[in-house]
Amino acid sequence: MGRNYKRIEATRAAVWVGIGLLVIIALAGCGQEVKPAQNTDVNVTDQIADFVKAVKGNLIFVEGGEYLMGDYGVEHGPEGLPYDADKDSKPLHKVQLTSYSVDKSKITNREFQFYLRYNGLALRQDISSRMFKIFSQPENNPAHMDWYEAEKYCKWLMDVSGLPFALPTEAQWEYAARSRGQFFMVATDDGTYKVAPERIPGEHGLRGVNISSEWDREAFAVKMGWGTEGLTALPVDQFPPNPLGLYSMSDNGLEWVHDWYDPEYYKYSPLKDPQGPDYPSFKNYFGQHAKVMRGQSLADPAWGGGVNVHRTAVEPHGHDWGDGVPYLSFKTARCVVNSPSPVI
Repeated sequence: MGRNYKRIEATRAAVWVGIGLLVIIALAGCGQEVKPAQNTDVNVTDQIADFVKAVKGNLIFVEGGEYLMGDYGVEHGPEGLPYDADKDSKPLHKVQLTSYSVDKSKITNREFQFYLRYNGLALRQDISSRMFKIFSQPENNPAHMDWYEAEKYCKWLMDVSGLPFALPTEAQWEYAARSRGQFFMVATDDGTYKVAPERIPGEHGLRGVNISSEWDREAFAVKMGWGTEGLTALPVDQFPPNPLGLYSMSDNGLEWVHDWYDPEYYKYSPLKDPQGPDYPSFKNYFGQHAKVMRGQSLADPAWGGGVNVHRTAVEPHGHDWGDGVPYLSFKTARCVVNSPSPVI
């Protein structure tokens, strides 16, 4: 990990585009206003109550509290070494959070496509390939999108439910991934990486037990009849959740959060419910402002990745290379409800 990690992330994005693996996103990200169309499908309109009920049923209540945010490896890790080579996950600093609720999984294709139909929107047309339709079909796989689409989806949930849905702040995301701020390195069932003890004859790599591996992604691609090999998204709940009950926060796609990215933010972050910088100031190599993404696109116990304290800076439209082209592979999100009481 480290600065080289971020270059690896960008390279992976380019590889995805090179093989034509493009993902599900909506016209809303292109500046289209999100509002119910007059010709909204009657069946979808009738289903909104059940949809909201299901979304509420997937929420996990997170009791607020105080924790140490950032790379705690040197001070509190068993090895006494940093978990992240990047400076932007330092210094370790105290944060106090108000209670909230968070979706137990990433936004699924099923949920995101319901949102599109309800609002009279279609899958985005500025990105097309043979793989586009393929990756839109698995209902329980993560929907991929830019930051603006993720924000609009969460705001739409607020409109249709009457609950204060939003993208999580970076502090909320890490607190939940670490099961209320415990010193868990990755967001697995026990905070560690586990793989099957033996190789499967004729297969490549080791099967993941509590987090995905390249073997798992290749196996799913074969099952689905895809030619995407290890560059494959998996169902959102294929592996066990963390102790709080949240799935795949350390793999299967980076997750957008509310905050603008500033590599120095931890040095001046407020104690109580930090929201990130008030306005964008940092610019990347291409002169772009960036939002924070958390988690990992393609984790693997063989090499690590996906540590809960790592931060990734990404241009909010997904313009990774400064060329105006959105690269949205493995960019997804989950929503929170900013209410101090459990949602019933």
